[in-house]
Amino acid sequence: MSPWRLLLTRPEEDCAALAQYLAAQGVASVSLPLLAIEPEPLDAPRRGLLAALAGCQAIIVVSKPAARLLLERLAEACVQPPRTGWFSVGEATAGVLQAAGLEVTFPAQGDDSEALLANPTLRQAVATPGARVLIVRGVGGRELLAERLGEQGASVDYLELYRRRLPQYPAGTLMQRIEAEHLNGLVVSSGQGLEHLRQMAGGDWPRVARLTLFVPSPRVAEQARAAGAQQVVDCRGASAAALLAAVQRSAAPAS
Repeated sequence: MSPWRLLLTRPEEDCAALAQYLAAQGVASVSLPLLAIEPEPLDAPRRGLLAALAGCQAIIVVSKPAARLLLERLAEACVQPPRTGWFSVGEATAGVLQAAGLEVTFPAQGDDSEALLANPTLRQAVATPGARVLIVRGVGGRELLAERLGEQGASVDYLELYRRRLPQYPAGTLMQRIEAEHLNGLVVSSGQGLEHLRQMAGGDWPRVARLTLFVPSPRVAEQARAAGAQQVVDCRGASAAALLAAVQRSAAPAS
């Protein structure tokens, strides 16, 4: 049995799947979702972007919620998606799209924007001058993708299908859960997840910041250290396998 006892903070559905995966590998965890997904309405501009999918050289889907909602919105709008031209930041997101019969390219190593930008298939897809790229995401986030692709001459649009909010919990819930469950590690899956963790901690943040914090990328690791986190582990990916590998190579603090 692993000495790690982790707090998982992803959206509720993802927390449940991750906790089950970790338990099968002997890693204990408890869940406190700090990201709630609120779908955005399918208004006229979003319908227009859906209708224009076939004209895109690359459709980049950045998260599982984005993938799930995209498939739902396509069905609602009676739009048949193209089978090819799809990209995702990670394997889990790709799996949602592949289950719908779409051909998806994702990085073989790493679950972040930098890894996808380095992917030769994406580079080829946007090599045509004025290539059209659609990034499917929540409101805000993944700005690096648009910036870098724009620098390469691509025309980039966002299809924002949801917002992320911090669920409501009684004051002190985070520290109470950490102490009651004797937790020695925290897991966040994004920069916004980190910000919600800090908001949830409130005045307890200096104590929370002493715990080992597992993050998905160098970018979020930098944000965490700048916020005062003292022990940050970059998992180099947001997948369950990337987290498990990081946990297994990291020594748990003495109890």
